Amino acid sequence: MTAVVPTFAAAPVLTTKRMRLRKPDAGDMAAYTAYCTGPRTKFAGGPFSEVQAFEKLCEMAGQWVMRGYGRYVMELDGRAIGHVGPLHVDSSQLPEFTWTLWDGTLEGQGYPTEAAIEVRRHLFNDLGWSEMIVRIMPDNKGSRRIAEKIGATLTDEPAPAWFAGCLTYRLDAKVSA
Repeated sequence: MTAVVPTFAAAPVLTTKRMRLRKPDAGDMAAYTAYCTGPRTKFAGGPFSEVQAFEKLCEMAGQWVMRGYGRYVMELDGRAIGHVGPLHVDSSQLPEFTWTLWDGTLEGQGYPTEAAIEVRRHLFNDLGWSEMIVRIMPDNKGSRRIAEKIGATLTDEPAPAWFAGCLTYRLDAKVSA
């Protein structure tokens, strides 16, 4: 992947019709912990402890420092409701595009799709990225629909050992959402 990496200070706030997308911060801890310690994390290896939630949010914020890009927090009317964007732990691998709605009461309203379309546009158009992967558990039908809506195509790539059983999608800049 060849991409110009912006500096931490230059990371933009993105906006959609209904949301603001921004870097994670300490004010997100309560909402993120509620998500992490609850059943909504079943497709991501959870639920997690409060300590693990803290570590995971620190990792999310820290990727911005270490890589100059990362996952955005979806903010609706000043409230953090989820996250979306690239997870990139292993620099020898393509970034993984992720999204999660923290608050289950907001299901079915299209927030993750709306946010994913905007972040995808930003990464491919503004930053010049060419491709990412998406990993989803087969039973996660909602995320599979989102992947298809944003232009991801299912591959026959085997699941990595650390996420056994997942499906791998490819998200290519040449395919429009």
